[in-house]
Amino acid sequence: QVELVESGGGLVQPGGSLRLSCVASRSIFKFYVMGWYRQAPGQQRELVAAIVSSGSTNYADSVKGRFTISRDNAKNTVDLQMNSLKPEDTAVYYCNTNPPQARFWGQGTQVTVSS
Repeated sequence: QVELVESGGGLVQPGGSLRLSCVASRSIFKFYVMGWYRQAPGQQRELVAAIVSSGSTNYADSVKGRFTISRDNAKNTVDLQMNSLKPEDTAVYYCNTNPPQARFWGQGTQVTVSS
């Protein structure tokens, strides 16, 4: 069974940066488009960034220009660099394939943007 484990969240002031990392327990990334998702309290989970194996990326309009997704298939990792963070970025962040698969949802990592 493959597990995806997210890390790197925390509390940051508006305008700050965080780097999230997702690692798989074994090699799966090369087979899938990978994405970072987030879920804020009372809201549906949404896709914020995705990356194909070739490296092409796409982003939600709300994070475009501020977030950067990257992947390393050899290391089984996909990262999300988040800059110029805003309070509305506060959420639990998850990685998964795109489209997501129920078996891959992990615990996520909490990101809180607050002064």
